[in-house]
Amino acid sequence: MLRRNVLIALGAGSLGLAPHVGAQTYPERPIKILQGFAPGGNADAIARAVGQEMSKGLGQAMVVEAQAGAGGTIAAATVAKAKPDGYTLLLATGGHAVAGALYNNLAYRTVQDFEMVSTITYFPFLIVVPANSKFANLSALLAAAKANPEQISYGTAGIGSTHHLAGELLASMSKTQLLHVPYKGDAGSLTALLAGDIPMIIAPPTAVMANIKAGKLRALAATGAQRWPVLPDVPTVSEQGVANYDVRSWAGLMAPAGTPAAVIDRLNAEVQKALLVPAVKARLEDMGGEARGSTPEEMKNMVASQTQKWIQVVAEAKIPKQ
Repeated sequence: MLRRNVLIALGAGSLGLAPHVGAQTYPERPIKILQGFAPGGNADAIARAVGQEMSKGLGQAMVVEAQAGAGGTIAAATVAKAKPDGYTLLLATGGHAVAGALYNNLAYRTVQDFEMVSTITYFPFLIVVPANSKFANLSALLAAAKANPEQISYGTAGIGSTHHLAGELLASMSKTQLLHVPYKGDAGSLTALLAGDIPMIIAPPTAVMANIKAGKLRALAATGAQRWPVLPDVPTVSEQGVANYDVRSWAGLMAPAGTPAAVIDRLNAEVQKALLVPAVKARLEDMGGEARGSTPEEMKNMVASQTQKWIQVVAEAKIPKQ
């Protein structure tokens, strides 16, 4: 009887130690990072830049895989349903919070079905006009829009994109009526702007910087709370009469809900180390972003706040739910 009781005690102790031992040995095989956009795009490049550096500290490869479609929601759904063992991660972007506001029947909850690891980068959008535009600044453009409701149009990468909601928020906060013209991606809106079909677009820096440098386009405003360091002479929207306007997209790592805290902590530590590497910081800056990590809790609060913000914008702008 004594021997049986000892064995039972040892078995219970082993079960109690199992999660701890697993966390100590993690990772034991390659880790997959899913991203929900086309290969070679910003999300893909961010995942590879950070993942390659993280693999050095983790001692395992970080394999980036694209599951493009539906604004990143296909990849997010895959990760939400994956085994919570730290071997399947999501490179989420600002569109993750937008999806939570825009889609009626998502296969997951944007906050509750994920463990947040860390933010990686933040970047503003740019409000851009042709170089020969009659609008010298955003204040002049908004004044014209106020005098001529729905006569000033803006192009974006599509209905429900973060770019689109940034425009709707601008119209709401400036008390103007802007006409949204959706295109299939940033390339479509850029082509229309260069052709003179629309007077302005809202786009990420990577989509327009080459034409700004070539003198074909001019940035009227950056959408973040502070000026974008790459274009320090371009004022923010807030500086031009729309107080407290702040729209930035972001990218960060998430894991399925239920992933052990020790695994999340290990991944978070490796993200923070990677973001201190000069080559990684430079790569993120080349894409228009600012390297900025966070704690898991900080990221969770940010995603929840962003989702609520876009829910309000979608409702006020009467954007049809998808």
